Parts: sequence; C-alpha cells; structure tokens
Amino acid sequence: MTRRLAEVAKKVGMSEATVSRVLNGKRGVSEATREAVLTALDVLGYERPTRLRGDRARLVGLVLPELQNPIFPAFAEVVGGALAQQGFTSVLCTRTVGGVSESDYVDLLLSQHVSGMVFAGGMYAQGDASHEHYERILERRLPTVLVNASVGHLSFPQVSCDDVAAAEMAAGHLRALGHERIGMVMGPSDHMPSRRKLDTFAAYAQVHGLEFGEESVEHAMFSLEGGHAAAARLVRRGFTGLICASDLLALGAIRAARRAGLAVPRDISVIGYDDSALMNCVDPPLTTVRQPIDAMGRAAVDLLIAQIDAATVQGDELLFEPELVVRASTAPATRKPVAA
Repeated sequence: MTRRLAEVAKKVGMSEATVSRVLNGKRGVSEATREAVLTALDVLGYERPTRLRGDRARLVGLVLPELQNPIFPAFAEVVGGALAQQGFTSVLCTRTVGGVSESDYVDLLLSQHVSGMVFAGGMYAQGDASHEHYERILERRLPTVLVNASVGHLSFPQVSCDDVAAAEMAAGHLRALGHERIGMVMGPSDHMPSRRKLDTFAAYAQVHGLEFGEESVEHAMFSLEGGHAAAARLVRRGFTGLICASDLLALGAIRAARRAGLAVPRDISVIGYDDSALMNCVDPPLTTVRQPIDAMGRAAVDLLIAQIDAATVQGDELLFEPELVVRASTAPATRKPVAA
C-alpha cells in the first residue's frame, strides 16, 4: 500500500496524504484531483478500491476528424496495430457535423477511464477553436499525444510532419519547372499547419523573387468541394502552379482547372499533401508531399506508452521529414502567366 501511494503521488505530483484521502473516499478533495488520482491508478496498473471501481480496460482513445480523407484511416491502422502490440485496444472516435463533438468524445473517454488518448487533425490545430477539453485532459494528467502542429499553449507531446520542409519541397519543385506565379490552397486561416506552410512559402518567395501576396492564397475546408472553389479563384487570376494543403484539396483544384478549360499539367501544375491512398491512380497521378504516416504513428504510440509507464516525457514536438513524390500532375510551365 505504501509503495502504491508513493508511485501514484509521484505520477500526479501530489502528496501521499492527498492520494490517501482520494483512495479512502474522504471529503475535501476536488473532482479534478480525484479524477487525476484515479487515472493514475489505472495507467499504473493498480486496481481501484472497490467503492471507486468502475469498468476499466486497457483502452486508448484515438480521436480523428473524419474517415473520408484516406490519410486518417491509414493513420488509424498504424496506431491501432502498434497499440495492439503493446496490449492496448484503440477506441476510434470520429467527429460528425452537427453531432458528437471532439469535446463530447473527450468526456466519454474520460468516463471510460481510458489509459490515454491520441489525437490527429484535432481542434488543437485551430487557433480560434475552443480548447477547454484539452485543459481537462491536462488537469487529469492523462497520457496524451497530438499529431501535427498545435496551438502554442498546449503542452502535450507532439508528433508532426515538418511543414517547413514540405512547403520548401513543393515550392522548389514548381520553381525548378519554371513556374513564376504560384498559388496556395490552404486549410482554414487559423489552421496551424497551413500557417506554417504559408509563412515558409512567403519567405521562400522573397528569397527567390517569386510573386507572393494576399491574392496568392485561398483558404478552404479540407474537402474536394472546398479545394474546387478555392482553386477556381486562383485559376481565374492566372496562377500556373498550385500548392495544396491536402490531396483532397488538390483533387478539387484539378477539377477546377478542367472546368475552366485548362489541362493538368499542360496548362497548370498541381501539388497535393499527404500522399494518401490511390493518389497514384487518379487522372493525372498526383504529385504530392508524402507524410511518413507509419513512422509518425509508431512514434505517437511510443510516446504514449512511455507516459503510461510513468516515464518523463517532455511536451516537445518531434518533426518527421516529408518526401516529395513526383508524378504526372506537374510539368514545366508553358502557359503565359496572367497578371492578377
């Protein structure tokens, strides 16, 4: 019992006396403190006292924004497999428009006494979104990992694809093909990975004498329809190369170019991001920047398991190198740029 008290107290950063009060059901303990102690018991593998025991399993919540984008099922497969090798079961949670929110899922997973959570494409990446549910996780000291860039005040360990390298690769490829007017189809304006890519391209354009301004960028929701609408505006402005923040946005951009009577890549080149499933089978096969999903997913699980095992894990961001995959949606610039 003394050893258990000491280990739990160390895990939650509280005194053994406080932990003892929780385990004995004493009054005068806040709900946040109580939940933090109970969560620590779960992740350390100790049985709860009978009066405090609920249904507990070695569960890890995997929270994703959707499954229509092929990159997310691919990530779920990697993480789920890596967790299974460690004896954990993943609980897949996907947000629905007008339905269950990410915050709702967090409450549900906390009530199920999960051992940890992994988020990908979550609200943590949007600067203007509410982040209160992440604060609840921090208060509970629940092992958690975020995938791809988050807002600055959240101190969870993170696993990210290097947005700076990705933007430089895409811009360098189009510049090498002779494109002088390059537009960008990015996610929402408060989306942190998109902001990183934009800042990188702005710096790259200044160094290499490429045109860049407000008219060079369009923001959209991450969907084929959003990519179509945003790219159509850039096509009308005469851009000959488009860099997109996802493969779905890039497919929308290709559709927009065709609706305008242009051919890809003869008249306009398009680059995606992710290298999600079947991008080598679309027409034309998509040039894209590949995220190393397998390596990132396994690293996220390693960071999570380390936290569950009570190891000290810093709230740093691990950056993984992307890869430019050149296919048939990019070609040398032939169409004369049109001034905006």
